[in-house]
Amino acid sequence: DGHRPRRAGVSSFGVSGTNAHVILEEAPVRPASHATADSPAPAVVPWVLAGGSAAALRAQAARLLGAVADLPPADVGFSLATTRTALDHRAVVVGASREALVEGLSAVAEGRSAAGVVEGVAGEPGRIAFVFPGQGSQWQGMALELLDSSPVFAARMAECGEALSAFTDWSLDDALHGRVDVERVDVIQPLLFAVMVSLAAVWEDWGIRPSAV
Repeated sequence: DGHRPRRAGVSSFGVSGTNAHVILEEAPVRPASHATADSPAPAVVPWVLAGGSAAALRAQAARLLGAVADLPPADVGFSLATTRTALDHRAVVVGASREALVEGLSAVAEGRSAAGVVEGVAGEPGRIAFVFPGQGSQWQGMALELLDSSPVFAARMAECGEALSAFTDWSLDDALHGRVDVERVDVIQPLLFAVMVSLAAVWEDWGIRPSAV
């Protein structure tokens, strides 16, 4: 482990004469996450559960009850949402504290209703429509966090900015950061258009395709 990436050459010789030669290089070091032990916990955490039947859903909730005693609620929520299969019988437990989440989880395990618990059975997906609001839905600072966190959103906003530049004497970046009066009709209409088009790009990147807009 020195001052340059480690590399290895690999040669694979097939009996049929098909040979492969590859140079492997270690991945670049990723910057450390901004999250630390001192980072504030989210105000509300969802725990998402799913099972192939109502009984399986209850059983999963019961098993989870015995495993979450010493785990950070946000970590449990992240793992449930990103590593579990979304089966048809579903429940979501929402809480602002470990106690509230455990109480909701107990309710799911016992088959009773409780505050912060929603249950349902997934049906066949229906048709999807993207509905965009008009003028009046804007607020100062809108879209800035998404602009920083979503490459897809940022790329589409850049495309919109380039397309609009021939018709405006201001930039989307200036409008979003409050350097232009967004209450001007000639500003807010193109700005909202760009934000909505970029939001649609994010949804489509997640696999959501509209039947109507």
